[in-house]
Amino acid sequence: MTTSTPVSGPSIELRIGGMTCASCANRIERTLNKIDGVAATVNYATEKATVTVPDGYDPAQLLAEVENAGYSAALPTPEKPAPPGETGETDDPDMVSLRHRLTGSVLLSVPVIAMAMIPTLQFTYWQWASLVLAAPVIVWAAWPFHRAAWANLRHATATMDTLISLGTLSAFLWSLYALFFGTAGTPGMKHPFELTLAPSHGAANIYLEVAAGVTTFILAGRYFEKRSKRQAGAALRALLEMGAKEVSVLRDGAETKIAVEDLIVGDEFVVRPGEKIATDGVVVSGTSAVDVSMLTGESVPVEVGPGDTVVGATVNAGGRLVVRATRIGSDTQLAQMAQLVENAQTGKAQVQRLADRISGVFVPIVLAIAVITLGAWLGAGFPVAAAFTAAVAVLVIACPCALGLATPTALLVGTGRGAQMGVLIKGPEVLESTRKVDTVVLDKTGTVTTGKMTLVDVITAPGTDRGNLLRLAGALENASEHPIAQAIAVAATEELGTLPTPEDFANVEGKGVQGIVDGHAVVVGRESLLADWSQHLSPELAQAKDAAEARGKTVVAVGWDGEARGVLVVADTVEPTSAQAISQMRQMGLTPVLLTGDNEAVARQIAAEVGIDTVIAEVMPKDKVDVILRLQSEGKTVAMVGDGVNDAPALAQADLGLAMGTGTDVAIEASDITLVRGDLRSAVDAIRLSRRTLSTIKTNLFWAFAYNVAAIPVAALGMLNPMLAGAAMAFSSVFVMGNSLRLRGFKSTSTSSAPTH
Repeated sequence: MTTSTPVSGPSIELRIGGMTCASCANRIERTLNKIDGVAATVNYATEKATVTVPDGYDPAQLLAEVENAGYSAALPTPEKPAPPGETGETDDPDMVSLRHRLTGSVLLSVPVIAMAMIPTLQFTYWQWASLVLAAPVIVWAAWPFHRAAWANLRHATATMDTLISLGTLSAFLWSLYALFFGTAGTPGMKHPFELTLAPSHGAANIYLEVAAGVTTFILAGRYFEKRSKRQAGAALRALLEMGAKEVSVLRDGAETKIAVEDLIVGDEFVVRPGEKIATDGVVVSGTSAVDVSMLTGESVPVEVGPGDTVVGATVNAGGRLVVRATRIGSDTQLAQMAQLVENAQTGKAQVQRLADRISGVFVPIVLAIAVITLGAWLGAGFPVAAAFTAAVAVLVIACPCALGLATPTALLVGTGRGAQMGVLIKGPEVLESTRKVDTVVLDKTGTVTTGKMTLVDVITAPGTDRGNLLRLAGALENASEHPIAQAIAVAATEELGTLPTPEDFANVEGKGVQGIVDGHAVVVGRESLLADWSQHLSPELAQAKDAAEARGKTVVAVGWDGEARGVLVVADTVEPTSAQAISQMRQMGLTPVLLTGDNEAVARQIAAEVGIDTVIAEVMPKDKVDVILRLQSEGKTVAMVGDGVNDAPALAQADLGLAMGTGTDVAIEASDITLVRGDLRSAVDAIRLSRRTLSTIKTNLFWAFAYNVAAIPVAALGMLNPMLAGAAMAFSSVFVMGNSLRLRGFKSTSTSSAPTH
């Protein structure tokens, strides 16, 4: 329901507390949208509401409406980053409370269930010991379910919380009746296991193990779900933590260390080799190579000099720079990317839980059957105790014992198997996103390719020995910090062993390096640097250089003793397993798309090598989000695989985000699935495993509900033997766990000839 009044004005973000399922988010959204002039969207996964309000609107009115609906709301406050190695869980009172309830519930429930299911453990007063142990579980540990059920009742709705609360309280209250007013409290009472069914007045039966067990199972599921949701804001925190913390500002001709927050537009600051650039700006003096891979994902460093723009959080890999700040704070590219990630996460489609969908119909039907059962027994002239026993039995048998295990056990086994294969799945919402994926968008650098500069070719002039060329050039480049120089030095060392030490080494800004190696005056760098020494490339070398550059590779010229001796070709190489992964994606019916900020020629060459037909090149981070949105608007369900910070907004916007574990923390945090191995075949494994796990959960849910549906008529007829009911519940739980354990046999595509669906 939305308001008919046109909505315009500022947006307010609220943190929502107390939501237990997606239907809670829908209820809050409906409540806020009933307010005149207000438009709201509520995201269950991030526990946030985005509300557009008229100018001058008091946010306190929004908070009051949410609280009247039975939930908590607050305006957001700046989050403090958690110390290294901590998740921030200790700062969340809801997490702490839930963990305490779960711990207490497990410790108290295990002996209750054991005594009820194993007759040899039933000592003289075992039923009273069960009451003492189970009461705190049912009243205190299950309190969140009772509170949510009461809120549902006030708003004439029902969710799984309603069913859990009714089932556990019915079992508990009837057990109290049987203990104090029936015969269940008699010393030495036993719960014998009988296979026969017979009408019973129920005064000798207790159901404490059912109530305690259901509470424990559901609490466990909620706890692990909330832990995964705690990571929803980690991408934003990781983005903001990437920037420099301090900066050396030039004031009155001297360098002064200040906090980055104190920078103002127009300040000039110094960036030394290896330091992060503090904020967006323009180079005033100095030349260097800037490593922009953490933002763009592209491995080739960018050469900058006076007048060139630089971006905050990138790393100065070469010489000393003086930069004038042009944008600070929320105006920087880093902050704008953080906003893109947040917008994408907030706008992602909510995934309604399967159990809640079914419970929307199942719960009212169970309640109606219980009322009809009570009325029918009373109408037929049976005693009130017998009628009430049958009605309570309906509620007890409908309580979702196996349902509490259906999702957590499949998730536990599926995610555990995924971890063994290097696939980390973040939460249950992720699984349903994989079901309809038909398009896989792949970043190039670090995803399809290695993401590292590598020497791929050595081309010599006639009469020049290849090994000697590589030895002299590698020795000189080994003294340089430039990433391309390091790629050449590493290749030379791996092929030739120890390299000689150069003399009179000098770095020529923006052009290359020069020095004396083994008595030779060696020059390595741009063609223009060799030309300065009157060393010109031969037509054959010039042609080879042009051909390599046309394919998007980087070419370094080498000369000594007055002559150009050859060229070295450096490039980012394709991962050996990428072509196989693309082939497997096609076999699964997925359409691969290469999306990159690199130039068209490089992108198309890489795509041809691995078998991708669709290429979208030369795109900026914002454009990547737009590409994902365009594909989604065309009706496609999109998975995105990437590794750079620039991929984070697109990973968050995609229906399914997969981050290479070899990439940046920001990309990993913004994704739904992390591929630890950095092997693109892991993306195929991730989608297959997620689909298999989702299928297992659906099977579990079906049998959990089917058990309830089959047992309800037996309960309504008053023929529910408590131990038979307990055995049936145990069997349904064992079935669910056994079905989930089948996921342990899932095989990786990298060890099989072809993927299975």
